[in-house]
Amino acid sequence: MGMDQTSVGSLMTRRRALACGAAAIAGAGLRCSGSWVDSLLGLGDSEAPAEVFKGDAPDERLWALWRARGWVREASHYLKLDGNVQCKVCPNNCILAPGDRSHCRNKVNRDGTLYTMVYGNPCTFHVDPVEKKPLYHFHPGTRAFSLATSGCVFRCLNCQNWEISQKKPEETKDPTGPELRLRPPLPLALTYDDLSRLSLFPDDVVAVTRALGCPSIAYTYSEPTAFYEYAFDTCRLAHGHGLKNIIVSCGSIEERALRDLAVHVDAAHVDLKGFSDETYRRLNSGKLQPILKTLKTYNELGVWFEVINLVVPTYTDDLDSIRRMCGWLAENLGPDRPLHFSRFNPQHKLDHLPVTPIDILLSAREAARAAGLRYVYIGNVREVPDAGTTYCPTCRRPVIERDAYAVTSFQLHEGRCPHCRTPIAGVWA
Repeated sequence: MGMDQTSVGSLMTRRRALACGAAAIAGAGLRCSGSWVDSLLGLGDSEAPAEVFKGDAPDERLWALWRARGWVREASHYLKLDGNVQCKVCPNNCILAPGDRSHCRNKVNRDGTLYTMVYGNPCTFHVDPVEKKPLYHFHPGTRAFSLATSGCVFRCLNCQNWEISQKKPEETKDPTGPELRLRPPLPLALTYDDLSRLSLFPDDVVAVTRALGCPSIAYTYSEPTAFYEYAFDTCRLAHGHGLKNIIVSCGSIEERALRDLAVHVDAAHVDLKGFSDETYRRLNSGKLQPILKTLKTYNELGVWFEVINLVVPTYTDDLDSIRRMCGWLAENLGPDRPLHFSRFNPQHKLDHLPVTPIDILLSAREAARAAGLRYVYIGNVREVPDAGTTYCPTCRRPVIERDAYAVTSFQLHEGRCPHCRTPIAGVWA
């Protein structure tokens, strides 16, 4: 819900005021929630809010249709600023005047209240093996009901799901046809028209997941931070019904929002897309430090997570940078945190680049092992026989073998190597 406002007498520059959420000229008093003030006053110029879509909120007709479907909810984690609002879910810190749309495309300011337009209206869903997330140390061999809405907090040049991540909700859903709510018993098939009209509210997601026999739900494909309220409510309800929750994310989320969500999260995949701010700026329109903070927060909270690094030629294939990244992971997250190096395939705005050479991926794996990381994998390749093999860190024998997303051999006994009884880090069924 929106946060109450309290007056703060500090005077600020316009840039600092914007970074704190005060859309006022230099010299004006900052107005925001007192609980945020100490942290906000320390923000630098680089943390100014992201660009938003000015005046791009839906018109009255479309808004009425969206509300009638139940696809609108008041947002969480935001500040009210005398008509303007500032979203505090992700580090974009969007400031929206009435009628504006957020950087992620999913939120709008209506009369001084921030709303999400992606509640209960996923644009895609599927049943995936948990290895596809990829998670190799979390209930291997099980399936996850996976869903996504439109929108993303990033603008990745290499996005593999850009058709939904870079779309507005109303570009993926149609509220004008007959209503359709997915509930068991499940239909044998759905058409594209069905999907565009379909609602899948949190209690529907839980019911469908159970009907499909999946032990977990994955919030994936686009970016769950961009459909935070929908993901949060579904995660909380799923836990109440004994289901597991998996967050597949770029990791760009504010700490308070993350901590609230993490209470209901069982596992996460976090994309560490590079190891410099310059790379994040050029490749993803993001920043490195919030992602490192997310990794450390998950680690602190004891949520199982695995780190993925896509090796993109000319962007993230520098071995010195990879060595620094691996050293940071080992030092800050410990040696048992799995790291996946993924092979890049040309797509979206980087279709002119070559695929990642295998020798670079092998060198990256060796660099990670040399840094002390015990579980290192290579994804999106079939040419490396042990790319997905889990080895015991003590006796070096294979304990889990995989072929793409399929587990072909599982030898753990009560989470231990069957040969030397060394515990293997993970969450095992």
